[in-house]
Amino acid sequence: MSSQQPYSFFKSVEKSFDKAAKFTKWDKGILQQIKACNNILKLKFPLKRDNGEIEVIEAYRVQHSQHKTPCKGGIRFSDEVNQDEVMALAALMTYKCAIVNVPFGGGKGGIKINPKNYSVYELEKITRRYTHELVKKNFIGPGIDVPAPDYGTGEREMAWIVDTYASLKPGDIDAAGCVTGKPVSQGGVRGRREATGLGVFFGIREVCNMPDVMKDLGLEVGIKNKRVIVQGLGNVGYHTAKFFREGGAKVIAISEYEGAIMNADGLNEEEVFQHRKKTGSILNFPGATNFTNTADALEAECDILIPAALENVINGENAPRIKAKIVGEAANGPCTPEADEIFIKNGILCVPDMYLNAGGVTVSYFEWLKNLSHVRYGRMEKRFTENINTSIISEVEHLTGKPVSDQARKVILHGPEEVDLVHSGLEETMIAATREIMEIWRGNSEIPDMRTAAYVSALNKVGTSYAELGIFP
Repeated sequence: MSSQQPYSFFKSVEKSFDKAAKFTKWDKGILQQIKACNNILKLKFPLKRDNGEIEVIEAYRVQHSQHKTPCKGGIRFSDEVNQDEVMALAALMTYKCAIVNVPFGGGKGGIKINPKNYSVYELEKITRRYTHELVKKNFIGPGIDVPAPDYGTGEREMAWIVDTYASLKPGDIDAAGCVTGKPVSQGGVRGRREATGLGVFFGIREVCNMPDVMKDLGLEVGIKNKRVIVQGLGNVGYHTAKFFREGGAKVIAISEYEGAIMNADGLNEEEVFQHRKKTGSILNFPGATNFTNTADALEAECDILIPAALENVINGENAPRIKAKIVGEAANGPCTPEADEIFIKNGILCVPDMYLNAGGVTVSYFEWLKNLSHVRYGRMEKRFTENINTSIISEVEHLTGKPVSDQARKVILHGPEEVDLVHSGLEETMIAATREIMEIWRGNSEIPDMRTAAYVSALNKVGTSYAELGIFP
């Protein structure tokens, strides 16, 4: 990539879009409508810092598509935020929601700040003012546009948003549905925190359970004993590492901005997290080898590489040195189109972000439904299920004359809690999406990679919505 042409995330998304468009039946006009960002809001507002200085804050909210409403997408706090990035992420949200059959249009928001440079009180003022501006411009609401956490934000910021929205919309019984990723006490859903990482695990696990795909890659079927490298130990990277380890894989390396650590026998993400909390760095973790250059970990030998941080970390320059057999995009846009071309030549399977990290929006959908229905998942059926299963066990014991073991009894009697139902719904979503994309890819020899197949799936669903609604450019 030449120095004269700075990387454009949105152009990268459009390039992948164009690559897939020729494998669809839609005419040029509908494709142009699908590709376009419908609404772009750029905001500037003042912040009075704790020291009395006034600073002007730059912020964005993009609504890419309203083929389904509301729009859905996270809000990130980063000093790298710009309009190009927010547009790209909003577009990816449209395609992501379509692939996993979540009935939202794509949206995204961003505030151009480094949250580490602001006090909690300043962050609260920024978040509440941003929400106030979104309400004024009709860019937020349970039926309009529903934000969520993203890079640099979390449950705390979502609680501030819902509180601000509710104060500006008194009497709106569905106000809690204006944002997802909230604390459970504020209308959040159990299982949301780990949702993206768990979705990444479910998606990669399903790919690894496909014998023909594993044969092509020269790998054994299944997750067990696969060597995994995770780049990024934020919420997504942490939970991805956790579920891979618990699933029988070995997380042999973890990378962060200060460096990377490796242990061929496997790392425990919680121990690494606690070490970093105590020392301020993942480096010098007991039993692990240090890499001061984070690129060394990306380029180390492994079966599965999980980039779980920011975009553009694998590009035309370093992609030839990637030795993983599978690259699972837990982050948004970690691999560029140039990297994709190199992966195809080198026989590396890239499992694309636009569906692989859809666990967050899938569980956000469950949270939104919970807010609109005003009832906790499992409340209606938990005891009924346990009572029915108790009767079944009693009947089995009566007919066989043998008692059911305590362990089996515990498993069978367990009625679903909210988190069980959320995880189950997420597992079904990721397995169905993986199979659907694979069917498109393996069913057409001209489709070069899994990303293009995922775009084809998305474009067909969004295109059908526009065509059936009679909405044309």
